[in-house]
Amino acid sequence: MNLNRYVLSITILLLTACTWVEPTKEGSEVLLVKEFNVEACKKLGATKTSVKHKVGFVTRSEEKVTEELITLAKNRAAEKGGDSIVAKGPASEGSMEFDIYKCGE
Repeated sequence: MNLNRYVLSITILLLTACTWVEPTKEGSEVLLVKEFNVEACKKLGATKTSVKHKVGFVTRSEEKVTEELITLAKNRAAEKGGDSIVAKGPASEGSMEFDIYKCGE
């Protein structure tokens, strides 16, 4: 019985550390920048990303969740022709909002 609990605990810990969101080739070229970096850029729109911030009763690492939210936003920006994103605020309960910009030619 104790072995089952140990295996379950290890499995949950491993799942909370996993990254489930992979960057696309195009998305990996999108930059996360500050607001002042996009003053001369064209705003293409906005996106709201969300991922699981809890697995069962275990809360995932805030850093890992934020990393995945940014990756999703970069992928979506690339799909819309953007090359830069600006976070509108911090991650909250597995969600984050971004503005999408086109800065380069």
